[in-house]
Formats: sequence, C-alpha cells, structure tokens
Amino acid sequence: MKQTVIMEKYPVFELDIKKSETTFKDVDGIISYLKDKIDAHPVAVYITTFDHYAHTKSLAEGEVSDEILAAKNIVCCFGKQLPKPNLLAVRPRSIGVAELGDMFVISFLEAPNPIANEAMESWVKSIANI
Repeated sequence: MKQTVIMEKYPVFELDIKKSETTFKDVDGIISYLKDKIDAHPVAVYITTFDHYAHTKSLAEGEVSDEILAAKNIVCCFGKQLPKPNLLAVRPRSIGVAELGDMFVISFLEAPNPIANEAMESWVKSIANI
C-alpha cells in the first residue's frame, strides 16, 4: 500500500491489486466484501454505495478515462465521538474501487482517526490473495 498526496493537498492511501493476486472478479465483489467488513466492525456503519462510473458516464459533459472499466465508492462512518461540529467536514469515509484491464485500484483519503485508517488499510490489504 502506498501513501501519496494528490493535487498537492489530499493524503491518499492506494493499493493496486493485479487480478491474478485476488479471487475477486469485479468491483461489485470487492464492494460486497468491504461491506461485510464494515458490518462486522464494532463502530463503523455502512451508509451507501455510489456508482461513480455510471454517474459520470451519464453526464453530457462527463469524462471517464478509457482504462477505467468500473468505479464505485463504498461509504461508511467510524464516528463514535462528535466533539466539534466542524468534524462533520471529514466524515464520512469513502473507499474507492476501480477496475482497470488487469487490476483493481483501491484507494481512500487518510482519516483523522487512526483507528479508521488502520481498519480501512487492513480491509484493503486483505483483498489481495483471497
């Protein structure tokens, strides 16, 4: 898993998994797996799944890279405290799953909560070799 800064301000965790390194065949299978992980977590709660690919393709001015075959976000929240109203700006969390020809690219924005980061990193890493 690599950590990068996108557009000079967004700290992102990303893992590229070759299709030969996992038993998952598509984005929906990975999203379902991540939903199970969220549902089993003692704090995290599943919110929704967003089909970013379908949404963007449906827009008259929408553009999707030709290499992207599918792209969805699974949205959840780890918030067990809300000490300040402005913390809403960094919640909920989203894990993006994109399918390319020979691999999946899974990414999420670094959370201010280390427990959330550790959980998401563990879930994403566990997709390989399943």
